[in-house]
Amino acid sequence: MKKMICGLLAATALTAAVPASAQSVQEVIAGLPDALKSQYEGAPQAVAAGPLGDFTPKAKPYKWCHSESYQGNPWRVSVTAELKRLVDGLIAQGVVSSFEVSDSNGDVGQQINQIRAFIDKDCGIITSIPGSATGLDDAIAAASAAGIPFVTAAGSVTAPSAVNVDSNYSRWGYEMMDAIGKALPQGGNVLIVEGIAGHPIVAQERAGGDAAMANYPNLKISRVVNGDWTANVTKTVVLQTLATNPAPIDAVWTAGSESRVIAEAFTEAGRPVPLITGSITGDALGYWKANPQGYRFEGHAVLPGWTAQTLFRVGARIMEGQKPVLNTLMIPLPPVHEADLANWSQDCMSPDAVSVFPVPPTDPVTEDAMDAYFANPAPTPGWDYAAVPGACAR
Repeated sequence: MKKMICGLLAATALTAAVPASAQSVQEVIAGLPDALKSQYEGAPQAVAAGPLGDFTPKAKPYKWCHSESYQGNPWRVSVTAELKRLVDGLIAQGVVSSFEVSDSNGDVGQQINQIRAFIDKDCGIITSIPGSATGLDDAIAAASAAGIPFVTAAGSVTAPSAVNVDSNYSRWGYEMMDAIGKALPQGGNVLIVEGIAGHPIVAQERAGGDAAMANYPNLKISRVVNGDWTANVTKTVVLQTLATNPAPIDAVWTAGSESRVIAEAFTEAGRPVPLITGSITGDALGYWKANPQGYRFEGHAVLPGWTAQTLFRVGARIMEGQKPVLNTLMIPLPPVHEADLANWSQDCMSPDAVSVFPVPPTDPVTEDAMDAYFANPAPTPGWDYAAVPGACAR
């Protein structure tokens, strides 16, 4: 996959011009640890220099405000819960005064209004899972003009003043379709189950999947449906597909957390359960334990707790005055192969454990690695991976 590194123009109050003597974006990326540097290969996000060179944090204690675009599934609820747990630690230390959350339920216009309300409340920082890559740009610019950093997770925005804590979802989509191609050397039919239509990550995942499929001309798309990253929606559309499509389906490419309900749908329809890709979850691991011959998986661990933790760590460092060296900080996704499932499974995981998500045994991005993303690094305040609750303790 070719490296795609582009620049964004900086034009807001929090965006400083890069001195001629400063490193180029390519030089900054080349100097990162290998585990981070590799995440920029083939990344679809536009990458520019860090935008907060002239930023001065508001006085402590400051308000931490979180703008959510959707809370309709356990994954997104878990992100907010873990972020709140971490920010509550800063509240206990007197660093943060309050943690406020808004949810636009998929309405970009409503999310814009909620961001502007946060600006009026004089939030110290706004973190967000954005509902649009471009639709929030004016509101983010208004936050910048008010001296409020805007930090995203699980989907980058094009606003030049934002700091995006993201992953290479195009690479993820590519690797999952590549796994399908290798598992089906003679070819086969692939059902595509996408997330929420219009979400920036959906386009990135699909672009990667399509690029990998081009390497396997005997793979054919049987149908494309939207499961909205929500279990009941996913199961409904898969059952409808199976009822109206009698041809064999040899694999399901999905970049969501609903692999268990997809396997159930095939079983309920009396169809062989194919290879399913996606993000591993507690209920999927529970289903695998109960049906070891009826669940085939290849994917990664796109974890809500980890998403919240990396968002918190970047936001907390920024509010301590640390300067990100790039506008997009790429976080690697741990791979999970079928042979690894026993290592991820825990006793509390059952087919009904829809709100249980695995927790990596060690920090996937150490503090030393995180330091590489800041020009003036220091330990993240309020952060201790050893204190992260285990999957069965939540």
